[in-house]
Amino acid sequence: MSVLQGIATSSFRVPDGADEHMIAIEAPAAGGFDFQLDALAQRYAEAVQSLRIAPDSAVFRRVYVSDAANQTAAVRDSPLAREPGDAVPAVSVVQQPPAAGAKLALLAWHLDDPAGAGRRRHGPGEMLLERNGRGHLWTTGACAGATLAPVPTAAQTEAVFDRLSARLAADGGSLAGNCIRTWIYVRDVDAFYQEMVDARTALFARAGLKRDTHYIASTGIAGACAHRYDTVLMDAWSVLGLQTGQVSYLNDFDRLCPTHDYNVTFERGTRVAYGDRAHCLISGTASIDAAGQVVHRGDVARQLDRALENVAALLADGGAGLGDLTHLLVYLRDTADTPWVEAALEERFPGLPVLVLRGAVCRPEWLVEVEGIAVTGDGRAELAPF
Repeated sequence: MSVLQGIATSSFRVPDGADEHMIAIEAPAAGGFDFQLDALAQRYAEAVQSLRIAPDSAVFRRVYVSDAANQTAAVRDSPLAREPGDAVPAVSVVQQPPAAGAKLALLAWHLDDPAGAGRRRHGPGEMLLERNGRGHLWTTGACAGATLAPVPTAAQTEAVFDRLSARLAADGGSLAGNCIRTWIYVRDVDAFYQEMVDARTALFARAGLKRDTHYIASTGIAGACAHRYDTVLMDAWSVLGLQTGQVSYLNDFDRLCPTHDYNVTFERGTRVAYGDRAHCLISGTASIDAAGQVVHRGDVARQLDRALENVAALLADGGAGLGDLTHLLVYLRDTADTPWVEAALEERFPGLPVLVLRGAVCRPEWLVEVEGIAVTGDGRAELAPF
């Protein structure tokens, strides 16, 4: 891990394999949007240079903005969304600004691959990374595109999942068999989250995702795209060519109940094994107990501790620990809590790429939520490398 001004990076390296690099950057809080956008792009270039990786090695970027309606076009026209030559990273733009006051932040995942992974645009907002017999499909910015009139949240939820399902079916896959992670951003989450959840549960049942099968690791959090009437925005990561037993699901029932106990449908964590590593994808995790109840109401400090304890328990179920995290995303309902939360995280995870973002959690009583990805070297030798 390393830290430059406003920049944090982490790397997972294996001999003769693909190296993964995670980069988290916040723009300087001073100045206007154009100044911050230019500064963020410059800091990103510095981070890539410090890691000594190719500028075109990015697989996925998410740019967090303070005003998507007015800022998305400029981001899309900046170096944060473009790549040298014919490289085609997946780029997402989400209205979910840094909690400390800047207008922009960036999370980027790079794959430094000596074998040369194949990447190609797969459709609007879609990128397919092909290597070792698998296809990693990144779907970004999936929304209804509602600009002229309101569209029910349920219909929007169905539309974004139908888009993903159709793409997977065209590639010989399915939502149940190949999607390993979603990020669902809900405008005014206090008002529209439940409608999204109910629609997702119904369409999951039709797709064969039920309590006796499995769901998908996910974060459901406040956020928005640039379209005036969109209430749902989704990013997703799917893997084509998965083998039986390659994916498992994480929980600790002494600390956390199954999500369907309180009528939501997502996995708390998903572990995907490869020949040379394993990824543990941790869903949005809050201060919740084994009965599905909010713990430490009104106390953000204790809620953060409990959320991280829950994350540690989920990681332990996958043979990992907090020290294996590549990054953390932390969502705060009240930005007045930012200084304390950032200080606590820096003390506990020095140098780790961490972004603290303004995003209300799905229950008003939850003041903070965290998510992340851990990578370990204990994959399954009989599988192809990542």
